[in-house]
Parts: sequence; C-alpha cells; structure tokens
Amino acid sequence: MKKKNLIYSLPIILGVLLLFSSCGDDKNAQQAQMAQRAPMLPVVAIPTKTVTAYTTYPTSIEGITNSQVQAKISGYITDVLVDEGQKVKKGQTLFRLETQTLSQDAGAARANVNAAQVEVDKLKPLVEKNIISKVQLETAKAKLEQAKSGYNSIAANIDYGNIKSPVDGYVGSINLRKGALVSPSSQIPLTTVADISQVYAYFSMNEKEYLDFIQNAEGETIEEKIEKFPKVQLVLANGSLYEKEGTIETINSQVNPNTGTISFRAVFDNPSRILTNGNSGKIKVPKVFTEAIVVPQEATFEQQGSVYVYKVGQDSTATSTKINVVADVENLFVIDAGLEKGDKIVAKGANKLRGNTKIVPQEMPFDSIAKPIEKVFR
Repeated sequence: MKKKNLIYSLPIILGVLLLFSSCGDDKNAQQAQMAQRAPMLPVVAIPTKTVTAYTTYPTSIEGITNSQVQAKISGYITDVLVDEGQKVKKGQTLFRLETQTLSQDAGAARANVNAAQVEVDKLKPLVEKNIISKVQLETAKAKLEQAKSGYNSIAANIDYGNIKSPVDGYVGSINLRKGALVSPSSQIPLTTVADISQVYAYFSMNEKEYLDFIQNAEGETIEEKIEKFPKVQLVLANGSLYEKEGTIETINSQVNPNTGTISFRAVFDNPSRILTNGNSGKIKVPKVFTEAIVVPQEATFEQQGSVYVYKVGQDSTATSTKINVVADVENLFVIDAGLEKGDKIVAKGANKLRGNTKIVPQEMPFDSIAKPIEKVFR
C-alpha cells in the first residue's frame, strides 16, 4: 500500500520541484532584464575649487588725449603738412592758411606804429623845453600804444595762419584739404590729434551689478575700493584677448537717468598702438570664488528656466535636483545651492533620464569630465 502511495506522490513532488525551478529561472531572468534596462552612466563626486569668473561689458576706446584741431582765423588752406596716422609733436605746424590780406593789413599797421613813434619823438624835446604841455606828449604816447596793439593783433592772426598741433600724438582723419575755406565757427575740425600711448576704455554696469561689485570690493571708502580693484582684461573686436591688463581708474558718481547705468573708466598701456580712437570690444571684470562648489556644465540640463542635475543616491537611483548657478567658468558652473561637496551626480547623459531612475554608476575622476575645452580660433 505504501509503495502504491509513493508511486502516486512522485508526480506531485516532481511538479512542485519543476514549479520552484521555473520560478527561480523567471526571477533570475527578471533581474537580468532589469539589469539590462538600467543604463550605465559616468558619475563624478562634487569637489570645491577656487576659480575666477569673468563678467563682460561692452566698451569703447579713446586715447588719453583727443584734441580737435580748429582754425582760429578764417582763410583758405594753402598747405597740408602732415598725413593721417603721422606722429607729431606739440607746436608742430599741421596746416597753413592764406594770409596775404592780413600781411597787407600788417604793413599798414606797422606804418601807423612808425608814424606814432615819430610823433612821440618830436614832442619829447618840446615838453622838456616847456614849449608844450605834457598832456600832448601823453596823448601821443597813448596813440603809439594803440598802434602797436593793432599791429600785434594782426601779427598774431598771421601766426594763427600756421595751425599747430596742440599736443603730442598721432594725426587722425584729415577732414579738410588744400583749397578749403575754414573759419573759427566751422563745425568740422581740420583733424584730431590723439595721444594713444595709453587708452581709456569706457564701460557701464546697471545699478544692481554696480552695487554687487562695490559691496564685494575690498576697502572702506570708494577711493580705497578703486585702488584695490582687480585688473581687468580687454577682448578685442576680433575676439582675441589684448596682451596687457587694465586698471579701473574712475567711477561716475551718478546714475545715468536715461540708461539706469553707472559708467567706469579703465586705462590700458598701448605701446604697440594696436588700440586707437573708436575701437570697440568687451571688458572682462574678474570675480574670485574661493573653495566654491562647481559642477560640469555638461552634467546639467534646463527645465522651465531652472538648471538641474541628476544626483545619485546610495541605492544608485538618479534623482533630478535643482541647483542655483551664480557664475560660469569655462565649462564649469559655480553654484551656491542644491549640492554639497562629495555629492555624486551623473556626469554625462543626464538629458536622457526621466524622473527617478536606477542606473549602473561608473565612477570617474571629476577633472576627466570638467577639463577645459580647447578653443580653436579660425
């Protein structure tokens, strides 16, 4: 009887074993399938670094001296003695005006001086002999001085016909040439002479930027802060960086009511004369962040105007986390909220994740992801 029961029980036992075996195989297959679905992504630990960020502002360039050359008398230009771009000295003659009429007037004025002098010389001995009164002599002397004054005025005007450079510098565009009529009331200058051994770079900040900049600067007074301002850099119109750093010298004390901005002036040495009047560019003002939390820009993504990263937990779940970016330095973001030193984030491929996602972390050195991008200029 027992043998018969055993025979009937064997199929049942085998069925149960097969069922458990099947369940085990399904579970293993399910785990393998889940492992296949979990993406393998590079992960980095967040460090702190001391970095320098730059804020850029449009700028216009002018020579430290920029003098317009105007005529002091009316006349036709007879000679242009310099060319555009030429280096000149203060007092060097740049233009000559026609002064023939003035020369004729000077001859007449000189004759008047001589006649007045003769009259004075004639009256002196008569006064000494009391033949005439001193009043007559004094009157003659007054007429002599008046004649001399008239002559000197004409002679000065003749000299004004030689138009000279007011400063050392370089000649700009020559707006009027030989044969042109000029006068002191002319709206257009003959040329401009600029001293560009140094140049001024003018730029502006809005009120918020100005307050942030001033409040974070070292020093108690504005004067102390200006003395301790960091050096600034100049990006030229072609995108290249000017070789010399500049110094912020002055800050306008008033807000421009039309633009709501405050203007700054920086000075740059310009020994090679690369910079000149009218150049444009961008001023780079540095700000140093000491031991700041940084993330690779490549690890971030934007959503509805905010910046996010995927933070990786201990269970290898990647969770989207909002961060607050305060500056960008090359291919890094400097942040002040959302992450702490040592947190791990997905370094690449974050834009492909959705919601909370299990991943297979592949830890990598931070600098291998955040190394500077090589810039190639064409």
